[in-house]
Amino acid sequence: MATPKPQRSPEEIEDIILRKILLVTLAPPAHGADPRIIYLEMTAAEILSEGKDLRLNRDVVERVLIDRLSGEFPDAEAPFAYLLPLIFGAVDRSGFGGGGGSQPPPPGFLDELFSEADFDSLDPIFKGLYEDLRGHVIKLSALGNFQQPLAALLYLVKLPAGAKSLVNHPWWIPKGAYLNGRVIEMTSILGPFFHVSALPDHTIFKSEPDVGQHCFSEASTRRPADLLSSFTTIKTVMNNLYEGLSEVLLTLLKHADIREHVLQYLAEVINRNASRAHIQVDPISCASSGMFVSLSAVMLRLCEPFLDPHCSKIDKIDPGYVFYCNRLDLRGLTALHASSEEVAEWIKNDSSGKADINSGSGDIENRVVQSQGASSSGSKPASTSGKASYAFISECFFMTARVLNLGMLKAFSDFKHLVQFSWPLKDISRSEDTLSTLKALQEQSPSPQMQMDIARLEKELELYSQEKLCYEAQLLRDPTLIKQGLSFYRLMVVWLVSLVGGFKMPLSSTCPMEFSSMPEHFAEDAMELLIFASRVPKALDGVILDDFMNFIIMFMGSPTHIRNPYLRAKMVEVLNCWMPRGSCCICSGSSATTSLFEGHQLALKYLVRNLLKLYVDIEFTGSHTQFYDKFNIRHNIAELLEYLWQVPSHRNAWRQIAKEEEKGVYLNFLNFLINDSIYLLDESLNKILELKELEAEMSNTVEWERRPAQERQERARLFHSQENIIRIDMKLANEDVSMLAFTSEQITVPFLLPEMVERVASMLNYFLLQLVGPQRKSLTLKDPEKYEFRPKQLLKQIVQIYVHLARGDKENIFPTAISKDGRSYNEQLFSAAADVLRRIGEDGRIIHEFVELGAKAKVAAIEEMDSEAALGEVPDEFLDPIQYTLMKDPVILPSSRITVDRPVIQRHLLSDSTDPFNRSHLTSDMLIPDVELKARIEEFIRSQHLKRHSSDDFSMQSSKASMQTTAGDMLID
Repeated sequence: MATPKPQRSPEEIEDIILRKILLVTLAPPAHGADPRIIYLEMTAAEILSEGKDLRLNRDVVERVLIDRLSGEFPDAEAPFAYLLPLIFGAVDRSGFGGGGGSQPPPPGFLDELFSEADFDSLDPIFKGLYEDLRGHVIKLSALGNFQQPLAALLYLVKLPAGAKSLVNHPWWIPKGAYLNGRVIEMTSILGPFFHVSALPDHTIFKSEPDVGQHCFSEASTRRPADLLSSFTTIKTVMNNLYEGLSEVLLTLLKHADIREHVLQYLAEVINRNASRAHIQVDPISCASSGMFVSLSAVMLRLCEPFLDPHCSKIDKIDPGYVFYCNRLDLRGLTALHASSEEVAEWIKNDSSGKADINSGSGDIENRVVQSQGASSSGSKPASTSGKASYAFISECFFMTARVLNLGMLKAFSDFKHLVQFSWPLKDISRSEDTLSTLKALQEQSPSPQMQMDIARLEKELELYSQEKLCYEAQLLRDPTLIKQGLSFYRLMVVWLVSLVGGFKMPLSSTCPMEFSSMPEHFAEDAMELLIFASRVPKALDGVILDDFMNFIIMFMGSPTHIRNPYLRAKMVEVLNCWMPRGSCCICSGSSATTSLFEGHQLALKYLVRNLLKLYVDIEFTGSHTQFYDKFNIRHNIAELLEYLWQVPSHRNAWRQIAKEEEKGVYLNFLNFLINDSIYLLDESLNKILELKELEAEMSNTVEWERRPAQERQERARLFHSQENIIRIDMKLANEDVSMLAFTSEQITVPFLLPEMVERVASMLNYFLLQLVGPQRKSLTLKDPEKYEFRPKQLLKQIVQIYVHLARGDKENIFPTAISKDGRSYNEQLFSAAADVLRRIGEDGRIIHEFVELGAKAKVAAIEEMDSEAALGEVPDEFLDPIQYTLMKDPVILPSSRITVDRPVIQRHLLSDSTDPFNRSHLTSDMLIPDVELKARIEEFIRSQHLKRHSSDDFSMQSSKASMQTTAGDMLID
């Protein structure tokens, strides 16, 4: 019969449980006992001296724990590592720790431990725990177990003493002469938690496990479902991180005496990483993109309470924060319109900034949690420092704007740069082609060097693929993050508009300094995010776009409010992404975006007008690349205008603008459209001739193979470069000619103005010469469509423009303008073009009207020759000094005092508002009519015609007399 086990008393059971949890004993451990258990010999002696049993119980547990943590035990686990498994066990049991498998302490044990001791006793323990937690995550990536340390961190900061200890830790905000953004990220307590990411980082700071290697290695061979699973995993764990860090900060912000420390930390992170805004970022001195994307997500969560659809908290955002709060360096940023000197002078003169601003009061904890409206978080209270204090909403709003600029928006920019330029590979598709070529050559004639080149290229392509997919996983595959950003920037644009008096047009000609002085990136980041979001599936679903549309329409054509033309051009890029039937984005063609263009009242009235204004403004950007930039920007504008012309309400607005601005912005628009058309088509046609020469060189294989390999490579590279240039220039030229064709059908008057009609005629004659003249056969290409070169379509459009203008020519001046073009006009071109049009099936009525116009031009040419003959030699003082033609309407230039013909100088002023003789500023209204000279010219013309008539009469009479004499002689004979 088995001997029954002895029954243990409750005291013995308690002793056993506490020994297992705390890993300590008050009695010498038996042989073979768990080596982790520490014998507290001195504590045991004290307890014995008090006449108590050597058992662990509730009465002695606090003393035992403190002795264990404060004692020195060389072979034992470090004290804070020892305490951490207890905390990990507690958070694991609560379900927030990620399941690390640690043994949980008894329920309520840790709460009692941390609540009953005084702060001075607990502070060293907390500080040690924070240092250990930081150490646990410092090298972790998104795939590492950061959840357990994060849950432990959250557990500790929820303890009042724990929160106080954290913000007073020396590593809360590290100090030192070499402090920079990267140092804060790696050495502050919170920095390593924010560093956890799926985004790639510099090799020195690389985290493990390697996300690219684990999730996206050899991605091209993986099943789509596997990649989708990786994307989902990364999105899930990163959102866990964002939520946990948001709760940590919110918990800290609830404490009025701690809030200032949190804001100081955030400000330090922002200010020390200001250079992250640069195109090239130094990874040694700046924090990682991973940290700033996580910080972006966290700040957006802090903003959520005031990002409601009605923007109800907008009045709590104080613009004075930008000018008078010293927490962030906002005054040094490029402003929307004002120069830094203007901003400084305005602040100096604005006494209102010295007043107490939004000092706020009330239940701070509720305002942080519910409305984020907590106060007293600015520089310091005005009463003690003389500086303004600001509501928490202002603090949070402007800090978030800076974090997004340095974080999420910078990451989007880096991703775009990675996809477009993919340094060091420069051109991924070309590298892939090179790899295929090398592999083919290696099969034919293997060599060790070629194998090394293949391996190097394969590695670079693989790393590029992994890096790209890591960005995609954390940024593109998280539409929630993008939507939160859009909510913030919707508030941003509504708030900016409030600084100019709200959504109303037209804008005042003077810009309020508060708006003018705001950082430019506030608006630019909103546009960048909209462009990026438009390319991400479902990112714009449910997003209210009307306020963005209002903002764009208001400021796109207003250089008096937004100085930077590239920022206003970015607004056009946004509209291109939204354009129905557009090709650049996921959302184009949706009913939501269609209504933005076709049912939006502000758009119907001002969109075409402001697009035309921007088309003109972009001619002079001030950049060294302005000549080439303008073509890309005008391409976007042209696409929009072509779509809007098809919408009746917009087309009517366009016609009205052309009528109202006949000699204003519309004439300028037309001038630049013609200039661009001539340049682009001329460039394209010349490049085609060069391309054909290169093609001929390369097709002569015998001569080609004799050339050195490097020369062949350079010539081949030039050939491909020319192909790209022709393709781009032809595409742009086609757009411009198409716009001239469809607008001239209903708008003709501006084309026929004195300062424009000869320019238009010369352009059309030149195009006609190229397309049907003697050199047309030299422009023949094997595959013209490849280069967007469609000569038949071009000829049709050119002829349509001729005919449209002839129909609108009530004063019959167009044929004369055509015939006066001495460079390209040839009467035979009209019949040659008509023959081609008949062959390609153009409308017979168009051909008939075109031939008629050619006949009129021929008559005008004859009349012009007769007129010139009648005038004889014209005095130099009557000739325009620019064109050397007889002046009809002479005017004096006010600065140089030189007399020129009005149409000639007005044509010049359409492109350049300066006196051509001394470069001083000049506008049409400054021209001074030279009445006396005009009268003399008219008298000269009249007298020359009289002489001609007299001469003609005399000649006729002489002829008659001669004929009569001859007849008389014949009769006599």
